[in-house]
Amino acid sequence: MAKLFSYGTLQLKKVQIETFGRKLNGIKDCLRGYKTKDLIINDKNIVESSGLDIHPIIFYTGNKVDCVNGILFDVSGEELNKADGYEVNEYKRVKVKFESKKEGWVYISKQ
Repeated sequence: MAKLFSYGTLQLKKVQIETFGRKLNGIKDCLRGYKTKDLIINDKNIVESSGLDIHPIIFYTGNKVDCVNGILFDVSGEELNKADGYEVNEYKRVKVKFESKKEGWVYISKQ
């Protein structure tokens, strides 16, 4: 099992069911050194799935005061690949360590 951190639409039950075929289980956690900003989504399938045309995206600040709250989900390798298919090109998946000291994956801004 892998850990996948969501601070946005992957927390929505509808998105989880459509993307993974099930509701995910997870715990609250925090990613230090990052902040969120808004990203306009142009992919009609993603907008239809989430119901939103603006999604949060995070970027690295390096400031330990900055914290992005979210849910750290347990996912399989196959589900991690499905999450890659859900996220649009502006995101990249990186491995990080969370406030809980657990390691996992998160989608951040490519820029």
